[in-house]
Parts: sequence; structure tokens; C-alpha cells
Amino acid sequence: MNLTLIGSTGRTGRHVLTEALRRGHRVTAFTRDAAALRARPHAVVEGDGRDPERMRAAVAGADAVISIINGGDGRDPHRAAQATRTIIQAMTGTGARRLITTTPYPIVARKPYLLMWLLHRLLATPYADARDLERAVSASDLDWTIVRLTRLTDRPATGAVAISRGPLAKPRALTRSDVASTLLDIAEEGNLSGMAVNVHGR
Repeated sequence: MNLTLIGSTGRTGRHVLTEALRRGHRVTAFTRDAAALRARPHAVVEGDGRDPERMRAAVAGADAVISIINGGDGRDPHRAAQATRTIIQAMTGTGARRLITTTPYPIVARKPYLLMWLLHRLLATPYADARDLERAVSASDLDWTIVRLTRLTDRPATGAVAISRGPLAKPRALTRSDVASTLLDIAEEGNLSGMAVNVHGR
């Protein structure tokens, strides 16, 4: 599979890159800092995710695009949604169809009430950006899947992953290695099209 990975030098993206190469995929890594890559993809496109020309170069010929972009902050509050709109436009223009993108599960969670209230207060800016990202993806004509992630850790993979379309009764921590396998499984299997799913550990 020709795979484009956006966010390839982030804490989760590094796991996705390593696992995608292990599985034998041809990977184009898009990053703002090529020097930070820890693995050697087949191609590298360096630039800002909001640069239409660089993004078109990254997604052209891709069988699937996996995008892992954190929500914005006070200095750059809309970066995830803006970059995602650039990705959508680039994919539409080049004929790439399959988009898998990640967001944090708490943007749709309601329980436990106190914890969610605190998170929504403390992370208001990145969560608002993530919700805007989801709106852009779900309004597109692409073959998309939104993967909402919970409580990511850097522990070794467990292989125990739960996927649900509804609210999670008790969200459990999820390793970044397991996230990598899950995202690639979704890309390879071509399932969950047009859906937003919630993912956590078992």
C-alpha cells in the first residue's frame, strides 16, 4: 500500500511509521522537521501542513492517508482544522480517497462528569480545534474515518483494543503502539468508512 503519514515525528506518529514500514508499506512521511524522523520512510515531504503545494506532493498517489495532528494552542489555535482542510483539498485535487484521522475521545465524552468538565476547561482551545477538524472531515466527499483516542501511554503494546461507535462506559488507557496497529488495520481493511469511532484499551 502507498501510505502517506502526516504527523510522522509526533509521539504517536513515530509508532505508526515504524509499524507501517514493518508491514511492508511504502510510506511518504510528511513532517515539519525531517531531521526528527527516527525511521527511514521511502519518501519525505517537509513543510507546514497548511501549505497546499507541499501537501499535494505528499498525498499524490496515496492509497491511504493517516493524519495525526494535535489540536491548536494559544499561539496557533486552529492549526489542526486548517491543516486538515488543506489535506482534504489536496486529496480531492490529486484523486486520493482514503483518509483516517485522529482526535481525542473527550471532545464527545460526558462521563465522568467532573473529569470531563475539567478537561474541557483546561483544553478548551485544542478541543475546539479538534471538533472543527471533525466537522471538516465529515463534510468532505472522501472515504474517511475519524478515530477518537483515549488516554494514550508509552507502554508496550498489549493488543487489547476496543472500538465503539457509542459512548464508552469506562475508557481505559491505550498504548501508542496499539494505536499504530489499529490505524493501520483500519487503512488495510478499508472498513469503518464514513464513521467516527471511539477507541480505548480493554
